[in-house]
Amino acid sequence: MEWYILMPIAGVKIFWPGLIILGVGVGVIGGFFGMGGAWMVTPGLNILGFPMAFAIGTDIAHMAGKSLISTMRHGKFGNVDYKLGLIMLVGTVVGFEIGAQMVMWMERLGNVEKVVRWIYLVLLALIAWMVFHDVMKKKQKDAAAQKSGKEVDALSTGIEWHKTLHKIKIPPMVHLNVAGIYCSAWLPIFVSFLTGWLAGILGIGGGLIRMPALIYFIGCPTHIAVGTDLFEVAISGLYGAATYTFKGRTELVAAIIMLVGAAIGAQVGSVATKYIKGYGIRIAFGIAVIGCAVSILMKLIAKMYPAYATLLDNGATALILGLVSLLSLYIIVAFIQGAKRELAMKRA
Repeated sequence: MEWYILMPIAGVKIFWPGLIILGVGVGVIGGFFGMGGAWMVTPGLNILGFPMAFAIGTDIAHMAGKSLISTMRHGKFGNVDYKLGLIMLVGTVVGFEIGAQMVMWMERLGNVEKVVRWIYLVLLALIAWMVFHDVMKKKQKDAAAQKSGKEVDALSTGIEWHKTLHKIKIPPMVHLNVAGIYCSAWLPIFVSFLTGWLAGILGIGGGLIRMPALIYFIGCPTHIAVGTDLFEVAISGLYGAATYTFKGRTELVAAIIMLVGAAIGAQVGSVATKYIKGYGIRIAFGIAVIGCAVSILMKLIAKMYPAYATLLDNGATALILGLVSLLSLYIIVAFIQGAKRELAMKRA
């Protein structure tokens, strides 16, 4: 059996089972974390052999359809603040186009691979720190409450930057009823512009940045951040797919292969958020970010030390595919266990 398939537009041969693993696994993970999963797929496609610009465009194309399916599922659970998503759309589209134009410029200069990987690495490190710093601060707050004899607040958070940002009263002010937020409309617009700009550069729907931004900067509850982010990813992903296809950097064969598996996985991941809430989602997300950062670092080291390039490249491929598989398994097991408990309660 031939394990490699020629991608006609990119002109490279790709290990096709890797595309299926990425599609199914990231479908589950994306539906669970509330993002397109491009923060894993773009470096994953690059590691499998796609040039970085094609990895970006191909991933955005596959991500758009998958996120739309996940959004519909989350909408049924009441996890989507459509008003917030539409407000953020303006900043996302403008920021995304600026980022995409910068990628085309860096490609002409011949340094897009190196620059994008380093930006990815720094961003992943910052996000991992933010997530685990939040978890540690929450544990400290809970421990202090228990020590003083107070009841632990199940809805408390560690990082509360959003409370400071909500004090900015630049009109127009908006009520976001689903998220339970009252803030200046400029806050979500500014956040969406920055996340859209980074998304255009890194080839992601913005979920990697937007999901934690919705939690820490805007103040959304975790499950609302997941659903609203997927809505935003679906819209920005459709725009991104169009702009990268127009620029000739989308490999549709690979996108279709991944989308078939992703459509199934997204249903499982979305429903799993019924059974794993709040900090369970955040901790799993932080672990995923660290694993992805390590795989990118291995690829960068491989470029510096050619003698170890084969070992490091194969190790990076194994790590990213293994990470996707293990996280998917964790989410699927949680989904099955939660469904069993729910059925048992209904019978009782």
